[in-house]
Amino acid sequence: MRFAPEDRFFLAALLTPLPRAVLRRLRLVVRPDTILRRHRQIVKRHHARTCRPKRRGRPPTVRSIRAFVLRLVRENPAWGYRRVHGELATLGRKVASSTVWEILQQEGIDPAPERASITWANFLRSQADALLACDFIETVTPTGQRQYILAVIEHATRRIRVLGTTTHPTAAWVTQTIRNLVMDLEDSGCRARFLIRDRDGKFPALMDEILADVGIQTVLTGIRMPRMNSIMERWVQTCRRELLDRCLIWNEHHLRHALAEYERFYYEHRAHQALDQAAPLRAAPDPITDPTRITALNIRRHDRLGGILHEYSHAA
Repeated sequence: MRFAPEDRFFLAALLTPLPRAVLRRLRLVVRPDTILRRHRQIVKRHHARTCRPKRRGRPPTVRSIRAFVLRLVRENPAWGYRRVHGELATLGRKVASSTVWEILQQEGIDPAPERASITWANFLRSQADALLACDFIETVTPTGQRQYILAVIEHATRRIRVLGTTTHPTAAWVTQTIRNLVMDLEDSGCRARFLIRDRDGKFPALMDEILADVGIQTVLTGIRMPRMNSIMERWVQTCRRELLDRCLIWNEHHLRHALAEYERFYYEHRAHQALDQAAPLRAAPDPITDPTRITALNIRRHDRLGGILHEYSHAA
């Protein structure tokens, strides 16, 4: 026979007032110690309902302080939890250093020495105003002739400059295009200090000397490390996907014409995520709030290169 918890509590309530000697004489299916233990459980539950204990441990951290701790760590990767604790103390916020440590642990944030290392992407982003990048692009005409394109991009504005095309990128040709680039940068007021390029043999040593004379230092990428020149490599991929892979380039004259059209399209119309969906030479338009214009959009299309590139704008 099995008793339910309610039955056990009922028997404990009936037999508790009886003396222990009387309980021993009774031939019950339960032991006296079992009945007394059930009675203690009844009293314990009663006290648990009527006298709730106070909250144990320290009070929870204020949400605003927690958010501010994460902000300090995000904006200062080299700060450890003690440095963050000191900054909070200067602001009049009394928080234990162990609390700061627990917040960082719960969010899965690494210690300061591991966070303080500067990645190549962060370096490029912080030095964007003074960085240029260049690279050669190779394409093939239907007749099998190879064409080489030399282009330079500004990291800050994403403006692309196609310096020239040739079938034979000799040292003299590359040197002359770099001289033309230096004059163009001076006319536009660009204050570049570094130029990133790979270790291609088509770049002569005289090129670095010409750039050094105007205060531009050449930075070589690692061997087989295209991510060190990621912005230029991304433009090369975009140019291939949107232009070179979608049309047949017949000769060098045709290639120059196509690149000139794509260059204007790239920095006058094409949206860039890094520029908040604006173009290098065009600011992002203001959002449309007029209900009549939202419901009735009158958009026109302008084609470039026979319809390979499309530009959309509001009709006048």
